[in-house]
Formats: sequence, structure tokens, C-alpha cells
Amino acid sequence: MKTIQLADMRVNRLGFGAMRVCGPNVWGPPKDRTAAHAVLRKAIALGVNFFDTADSYGPHVDEELIAEALHPYPQGLVIATKGGLLRPRPSAWDTDGRPEHLRRAIEGSLKRLKLERIDLYQLHAPDPAVPFEDSVRTLADAQRAGKIRHIGVSNVSVKQLEAARRIATIVSVQNEYNLENRSSEDVLKACEKLGIAFLPWYPLGAGSALKSSRVRKIAAKLRATPAQVALAWLLAKSPVMLPIPGTASIPHLEENVAATALDLPAEDLATLASA
Repeated sequence: MKTIQLADMRVNRLGFGAMRVCGPNVWGPPKDRTAAHAVLRKAIALGVNFFDTADSYGPHVDEELIAEALHPYPQGLVIATKGGLLRPRPSAWDTDGRPEHLRRAIEGSLKRLKLERIDLYQLHAPDPAVPFEDSVRTLADAQRAGKIRHIGVSNVSVKQLEAARRIATIVSVQNEYNLENRSSEDVLKACEKLGIAFLPWYPLGAGSALKSSRVRKIAAKLRATPAQVALAWLLAKSPVMLPIPGTASIPHLEENVAATALDLPAEDLATLASA
């Protein structure tokens, strides 16, 4: 795999979004814990060295699974986690950016992941009820205390990214971005200008793009799958792009990783750009 610079860390261009190894709807434990461990270990075996998780996945289950499967962690593995969302029930993703909550969240993630310092800690989402700057300052305080190595933000606008950068060095942004949804194009461009890694969550979208005639035609021509075409497009779209597709299936994981070897011809890139 090609690599990307993430602050002072170099990771392979395709990461692993670990949320899918939890139970249905990212709630509770997986039906088969051993199988979940196997997926996480297989990602390492395939060369993936950037894992993205969050304390809200499960909640807490995802971080626990990563530690169970991979600790002591192999050298070079970067684990990114997030805080700032609550899961009072399976259907809820409630924001909580209060400093007191984030401080507890960081401590909880350190304990569950069995880490003394988290390589990348991301504010999961701005909380409308809390000044955005207060949330970011809490992460900056934890960084100064040695609990966080680097800080990222998620689900932000360009204006919020600029506000965060006035408080701390921001090394990554995680927003939704895929063939179907390019609403964060301005944030991606800002990241390119600043040399900040852009982690597109939901990189395969809701699936309709994978069923489109354009994507399927290109996939058939290149003897690839629609998912591989969608991921290869993301990788070609920007040098700061670090996709984090997730799955609970080893065959699907292998399919995703194989997308890193797929080079889309210029005419196909042009077709997808206009899709």
C-alpha cells in the first residue's frame, strides 16, 4: 500500500473503520466475538496500520474488542478514537461536548484500549449546546498532559476547522464523503491546502452509487468490484484522503484492501467526477 503522512506518523493509505465489528446498529457486542477478533487481526495481516474507533461504538465495545484482539499492539499501528457522542439507546447518537464529559471519555478510552497515550483523539461532533472552542480546549489540555498525541475533529465546517486550529494543531478531519455525498468538498480543499489528513467516513455511501450503471460499467471493464472502484476513486481524488471502510467480514475486508492496487484510468476518473 502507498502511505500518507499523518502529522509525524506515516500510515498506509487505507485504514480500517472498526465500528462494524460491534453488534447490529453498532450496539452491543458482536454475535461472534472470536470472529470479530479474527477480522481485526486479518486487517493487520493485510497491511492495515490505521484503525479508527470511538467510545460510542457499542458503546465502549469496539475499543474493548480492539484491545482484546491486538494488544500488545504491533509496532507502527496507529489507533484513532473519538469522543463527544452518547448512546443512551441503539437509535441515538447524542452530542456531548462538555469538558467534563470529554475528560471522562478520554480516561475511559485510555483504559479500554490499554494505552498510556492515544495517538489520535478526535472530537466526534460539535455540540450545539457547548461552545465549540471549549470542547477543543479540553482536548488541547489532555494533549499537554500527555494523554493525547495528536488532535483531530469530525463533522465540522471550514469555519469550525479554522476555530479549532486557533486553539490546537489539528492533524485530521473526519467528515462524510463519498461518490454520493460530496457536501464536504470545501473542507477537503481546506485540508489539502493545510496538509491535514481527511478521513472520509461512510466511504461507500448508502450503496446506491455502487449500483449505478457508471460504477458497475467501470468495475466490469477493470475486472474489479463496484466497492473497489468507489474506494479507488477516493484514493485518487486527493493526496490527503485516508479512507476508513469498515466491515465485519473477512472477504469484504480483503476486497476493500485490494482497492489500493486499482489505478483508475483518466477517462474513468472523469466519468466518476461528473457522476
